[in-house]
Amino acid sequence: MYNKIMTEKKFINERPQELCKMCGRCCRVATGAQPYAQILKLAQEGNQGAVDFLSLFEPYPSVEAAREADNLIVDNIIRHYRGDDLTFYHCKYLLEDNLCGKYEARLPVCRCFPSSPWAVVPPGCGFEGYLFWKQEEEKQHIRLAKEELIDMEVLKSKHTEPEILNKISRIEEKLKNKIESYAQYGSQLW
Repeated sequence: MYNKIMTEKKFINERPQELCKMCGRCCRVATGAQPYAQILKLAQEGNQGAVDFLSLFEPYPSVEAAREADNLIVDNIIRHYRGDDLTFYHCKYLLEDNLCGKYEARLPVCRCFPSSPWAVVPPGCGFEGYLFWKQEEEKQHIRLAKEELIDMEVLKSKHTEPEILNKISRIEEKLKNKIESYAQYGSQLW
């Protein structure tokens, strides 16, 4: 998990913000990482990320209402987040000209978007190609980790010393954890 957090921080610091077309579509229709009820519960428990999210975004009353705002974004989100617990939101501060009404004081949830290569962006977003490229890089890291797991199996078959076998087991565990941390993105398929 630590490696994934560090990777996301590195991603945020390196992403070329000039790719943003300032179209406002990601603010017009968004979804949370958890179902709305869970976000509310987290906010009530004092989770700052949930509090920040709900201070900015209001839920649409229905999927149809979100579709009226931007049907393509809704379809794109549904395609990526196959599930029944999706709630669609819109930013309270998005202005008519697609600019942010509190840009200078915006919260990290906005300032850092997209915060990972796995963020779902609107079709045609300036980040779309960049995110695809970064996802492919992440996939390559996972593929290499899987190859290293195979190498560890070969090493285990060649050694009987407990100390060496323990080291191999620790390495295997780290590799498996790395692969598993990307399971929600489909790492078992790469």
